Amino acid sequence: MRADGVDVFYREAGPADAPTLLLLHGFANSSFYFRHLMPRLADRFRLIAPDLPSFGFTQIPAERNYRFDFASLSRTATAFVDALELKRYVLYVFDYGAPVGWDLALTYPDRVAAIISQNGNAYVEGLREEAWAPLRAYWANPSPDKREPIRARMTLEGVKGAYFHGVADPSSIEPESYTLDAAILARPGNADLQIDLKLDYKRNIERYPLYQAFFRQRQPKLLAAWGKNDQFFSPPGAESFRRDIPAARIVLLDTGHFALETEGAIVADEIRRFLSD
Repeated sequence: MRADGVDVFYREAGPADAPTLLLLHGFANSSFYFRHLMPRLADRFRLIAPDLPSFGFTQIPAERNYRFDFASLSRTATAFVDALELKRYVLYVFDYGAPVGWDLALTYPDRVAAIISQNGNAYVEGLREEAWAPLRAYWANPSPDKREPIRARMTLEGVKGAYFHGVADPSSIEPESYTLDAAILARPGNADLQIDLKLDYKRNIERYPLYQAFFRQRQPKLLAAWGKNDQFFSPPGAESFRRDIPAARIVLLDTGHFALETEGAIVADEIRRFLSD
C-alpha cells in the first residue's frame, strides 16, 4: 500500500467486515512477529499488521528523502490507516509500536476502540535502568564512542540475546524470528540508521505525559499483556496504566520481551476474553 510516499508492506487476515485490530511491531522485528497471533484470531477479527519504515519489507523510494525518526514513523502510520480507510480499530502496540500507536491515538482519538499493550511502554516506571543506561549516555553525548555499545544490539547475537532473555526454554524460540530480524538489520546502512532512530527515542519518553493525559481523559478499554522478564520494560510499566485507567486489565506472563514467541496462545485467549467483555 502506498502511503506517505512509502510502499508499506503489511499482512492481513480475517473478514473485511469484522472488528479491526491494528498490530504495530517493535524493534528489530516486523509484521512477521504476528505470524502466529493472526490466524488464532482471524475467525472473529480483521487483523492488519504493517511493517514500519526501515523494518521488514516496507520500501522507501530514494527520492522520498525520508527522515528516520519517530515523528515520521507516526506520520506514515497515520497515512497508512487513512489509505486503508480504517475508521475504528483496536490498537495492539509492542515496543517501538507503542509510541507510534500512542501518536496515532492522539491524532485520531475517536478511532481507538480499545488498546492492547504487549510490553508497549508509556511510563518512566517501566524503563529498566540497566538496559537504558547506555542509551541515556548516548542521548547526553551522542559521540562515536557512545554509539558502539548501541551497535552491539544490531548484531545477530545481540538480536538473538533479546529473544532468549527471560525465556525459560530457549528451544521454544523459532530461529527464523531472530534470523530474519538480524538479516534486515544487516542490510547496507540499516544498522547506522537504527542507531540514529534510537537517538530519537528520547522524544517518546518526553511525550509520555501527553500519552498519559490521553489515557486519563479518554479512558480507553485497555489490556496490558506483559512479559514480566522483559529486560527493557519492567512490570511497573504495565501496572502504571491503572494510575490513569483504573479499569485496565494487567496480565503478567512468565516470559521475556517478545512474549508472542512463547505465550502467543495465552495472549490470543486474553484478547478474546478482553474484547468479548
